Amino acid sequence: MTLQPITTSTSYTADRAWLASLHGTDSIETITLDLSKLTAGTHTAASTDSTQAYSRILSGVPVGKITASGLYGAFDPTASDGRQNLAGHVFAEALFAPGAAKAPAALLWHGVVVAAKVPGGIDVTKVTPSVTGPQIRYV
Repeated sequence: MTLQPITTSTSYTADRAWLASLHGTDSIETITLDLSKLTAGTHTAASTDSTQAYSRILSGVPVGKITASGLYGAFDPTASDGRQNLAGHVFAEALFAPGAAKAPAALLWHGVVVAAKVPGGIDVTKVTPSVTGPQIRYV
Protein backbone atom coordinates (compact mmCIF):
# COMPACT_ATOMS: atom_id res chain seq x y z
CA MET A 1 0.00 0.00 0.00
CA THR A 2 1.39 3.38 -0.99
CA LEU A 3 0.29 6.61 0.65
CA GLN A 4 0.34 9.71 -1.46
CA PRO A 5 0.02 12.88 0.63
CA ILE A 6 -1.92 15.67 -1.02
CA THR A 7 -1.33 19.30 -0.23
CA THR A 8 -3.68 22.10 -1.12
CA SER A 9 -3.51 25.81 -0.47
CA THR A 10 -5.99 28.63 -0.64
CA SER A 11 -5.26 32.30 -0.60
CA TYR A 12 -7.59 35.18 0.09
CA THR A 13 -7.11 38.81 -0.83
CA ALA A 14 -8.62 41.23 1.64
CA ASP A 15 -10.93 43.87 0.24
CA ARG A 16 -9.45 47.04 1.67
CA ALA A 17 -11.49 49.50 -0.40
CA TRP A 18 -12.40 51.11 2.95
CA LEU A 19 -8.77 52.10 3.55
CA ALA A 20 -8.13 55.57 2.11
CA SER A 21 -4.42 55.78 2.92
CA LEU A 22 -1.54 53.65 4.15
CA HIS A 23 -1.06 56.18 6.95
CA GLY A 24 -1.21 54.36 10.30
CA THR A 25 -0.95 50.85 8.86
CA ASP A 26 2.53 50.52 10.34
CA SER A 27 1.21 50.79 13.91
CA ILE A 28 -1.65 48.31 14.19
CA GLU A 29 -2.40 46.51 17.46
CA THR A 30 -3.40 42.93 18.19
CA ILE A 31 -6.88 42.46 19.67
CA THR A 32 -9.25 39.61 20.45
CA LEU A 33 -12.76 39.73 19.01
CA ASP A 34 -15.88 38.40 20.73
CA LEU A 35 -17.54 36.66 17.77
CA SER A 36 -20.97 36.82 19.42
CA LYS A 37 -20.80 40.61 19.00
CA LEU A 38 -20.37 40.39 15.19
CA THR A 39 -23.19 39.88 12.68
CA ALA A 40 -22.87 37.01 10.20
CA GLY A 41 -23.09 38.23 6.62
CA THR A 42 -22.36 41.82 7.66
CA HIS A 43 -19.14 41.57 9.66
CA THR A 44 -18.21 37.98 8.79
CA ALA A 45 -18.32 35.82 5.68
CA ALA A 46 -19.01 32.10 5.88
CA SER A 47 -16.70 29.75 4.05
CA THR A 48 -17.83 28.75 0.56
CA ASP A 49 -14.95 26.31 0.14
CA SER A 50 -15.95 22.73 0.93
CA THR A 51 -12.34 21.90 1.89
CA GLN A 52 -11.91 24.97 4.14
CA ALA A 53 -14.40 25.25 6.99
CA TYR A 54 -13.02 28.49 8.41
CA SER A 55 -15.11 31.64 8.07
CA ARG A 56 -13.65 35.16 7.79
CA ILE A 57 -13.97 38.39 9.72
CA LEU A 58 -14.07 41.11 7.09
CA SER A 59 -11.37 43.73 6.84
CA GLY A 60 -12.64 47.19 7.81
CA VAL A 61 -15.23 46.23 10.43
CA PRO A 62 -15.49 49.05 13.01
CA VAL A 63 -15.06 47.78 16.57
CA GLY A 64 -15.30 48.95 20.16
CA LYS A 65 -13.83 47.46 23.33
CA ILE A 66 -16.25 45.64 25.64
CA THR A 67 -15.60 47.03 29.12
CA ALA A 68 -16.43 43.88 31.12
CA SER A 69 -14.39 41.37 29.12
CA GLY A 70 -11.68 43.45 27.41
CA LEU A 71 -12.67 41.78 24.12
CA TYR A 72 -13.80 43.71 21.04
CA GLY A 73 -17.10 43.63 19.20
CA ALA A 74 -18.81 45.50 16.40
CA PHE A 75 -19.05 49.25 17.05
CA ASP A 76 -22.60 50.12 18.07
CA PRO A 77 -23.37 53.71 19.10
CA THR A 78 -26.51 52.49 20.94
CA ALA A 79 -24.63 49.90 23.03
CA SER A 80 -23.83 50.44 26.71
CA ASP A 81 -21.12 47.79 27.11
CA GLY A 82 -18.19 49.83 25.77
CA ARG A 83 -18.80 49.16 22.08
CA GLN A 84 -20.42 52.59 21.78
CA ASN A 85 -16.87 54.01 21.77
CA LEU A 86 -15.04 53.35 18.52
CA ALA A 87 -11.64 51.68 19.05
CA GLY A 88 -10.77 51.40 15.35
CA HIS A 89 -11.23 49.06 12.41
CA VAL A 90 -10.24 45.43 11.82
CA PHE A 91 -7.23 45.87 9.55
CA ALA A 92 -6.85 42.43 7.95
CA GLU A 93 -9.30 39.63 7.40
CA ALA A 94 -9.02 36.97 10.10
CA LEU A 95 -10.11 33.35 9.90
CA PHE A 96 -12.05 31.61 12.65
CA ALA A 97 -13.18 28.02 13.14
CA PRO A 98 -16.83 26.95 13.24
CA GLY A 99 -18.14 27.26 16.80
CA ALA A 100 -15.30 29.53 17.94
CA ALA A 101 -16.20 32.19 20.51
CA LYS A 102 -13.16 34.43 20.02
CA ALA A 103 -10.69 35.27 17.28
CA PRO A 104 -7.48 37.31 17.10
CA ALA A 105 -7.38 40.30 14.78
CA ALA A 106 -5.34 43.38 13.91
CA LEU A 107 -6.73 46.80 14.86
CA LEU A 108 -6.17 49.94 12.81
CA TRP A 109 -6.58 52.71 15.36
CA HIS A 110 -4.88 55.51 13.44
CA GLY A 111 -5.49 56.32 9.80
CA VAL A 112 -7.86 57.46 7.06
CA VAL A 113 -11.01 55.49 6.24
CA VAL A 114 -13.57 55.76 3.43
CA ALA A 115 -16.80 55.74 5.47
CA ALA A 116 -18.99 54.64 2.54
CA LYS A 117 -16.96 51.44 2.06
CA VAL A 118 -16.87 50.22 5.68
CA PRO A 119 -18.39 46.70 5.95
CA GLY A 120 -21.79 47.05 7.60
CA GLY A 121 -21.55 50.83 7.26
CA ILE A 122 -20.75 53.47 9.83
CA ASP A 123 -22.52 56.69 10.75
CA VAL A 124 -19.56 58.99 11.35
CA THR A 125 -21.79 61.50 13.14
CA LYS A 126 -22.13 58.92 15.92
CA VAL A 127 -18.35 58.53 16.39
CA THR A 128 -17.13 60.60 19.31
CA PRO A 129 -13.77 62.23 18.54
CA SER A 130 -11.07 61.40 21.09
CA VAL A 131 -7.73 62.97 21.87
CA THR A 132 -6.47 59.87 23.70
CA GLY A 133 -8.39 57.19 21.77
CA PRO A 134 -8.47 56.17 18.12
CA GLN A 135 -7.33 58.71 15.58
CA ILE A 136 -9.45 57.86 12.55
CA ARG A 137 -10.27 60.47 9.93
CA TYR A 138 -13.24 59.65 7.70
CA VAL A 139 -13.49 60.78 4.09
